[in-house]
Amino acid sequence: MGSSPPLYLQIQQHLLEKIQGGDWPAHHQIPPEEQLARDFGVSRMTANKAIRDLVQQGYLTRQPGLGTFVTDRKAESSLVEVHNIAEEVRSRGHDYHNDVLRREAIAADDEVALRLGVRLGTQVFHTLIVHRENGVPIQLEDRYVNPRWVPAYLDTDFSRHTPNEVLVAACPITDIEHVVEAVLVDAATARHLDTDVTRPCLSMIRRTWSGESLISYARLIHPGERYKLRSSVHRQSS
Repeated sequence: MGSSPPLYLQIQQHLLEKIQGGDWPAHHQIPPEEQLARDFGVSRMTANKAIRDLVQQGYLTRQPGLGTFVTDRKAESSLVEVHNIAEEVRSRGHDYHNDVLRREAIAADDEVALRLGVRLGTQVFHTLIVHRENGVPIQLEDRYVNPRWVPAYLDTDFSRHTPNEVLVAACPITDIEHVVEAVLVDAATARHLDTDVTRPCLSMIRRTWSGESLISYARLIHPGERYKLRSSVHRQSS
C-alpha cells in the first residue's frame, strides 16, 4: 500500500477543494491556522506551511491583523521566471487554446533589429498569437525570433506547442529581461483581446537569452481586468 501524503499536503488539498469547488469564493476568509491545526491534529507549524505554500502559489493572500483570504484568481504570470502559458492555464484547472494570427519571415525594422540585436533588414521569424483561457483572450503575444538559433520555429504546430515550449527545447533560457507598463491599445489589439480601447492593458516586453545568444523578443499584451503579474523573492534567514 502506498504511503499517505504529508500532513501539510492533506491540508492543502482540503483548502484547494474548497476554493476550486466554489465553497470558498474570492475574498472568503479561511479558518485560522490554530483551527486547521486542531481539525487535522497537526502542529501549527504544519498548518502554517500549508497556508504559506498556497499564498506563494497565488491561491491565498494574508492581510496582517485580519486573517487569510481567497484571492481573486485572475490569470497571472511570474515576473522572475518564464513559464509556459498553456501550463499556467491548465494548472488553474482551466482549458487552454490559442489562435495563430500571423506566422511569417520578415525583414527586421528599426525597433525589432534594436531589441533582437540584429542588423536592420535581417530576416527574422514573427508570430502573432492570441492565448485563451476557457475561451477568453488573456494574452496577445507578438514575438520575434532569431532564425539562427531556432531555425524550425515557423514549422511548429502551435495548436500543440506554445512558442515558449519551442524556444526552451531549442535553446534553454539562461537570462530574461522584463519591462512592464500600463498602456492603452489600438483598435486591432483591443479586438483581438475582446476588450475596449478605453480600458488599460498590461504590456510586458520580454527578451530571452541562452548563454550569450539573444534568442527572442516579444511584446505580451494582457487585458488589465483579467490578468496580473506576480513577483516573489525568497530570502534565507541567517
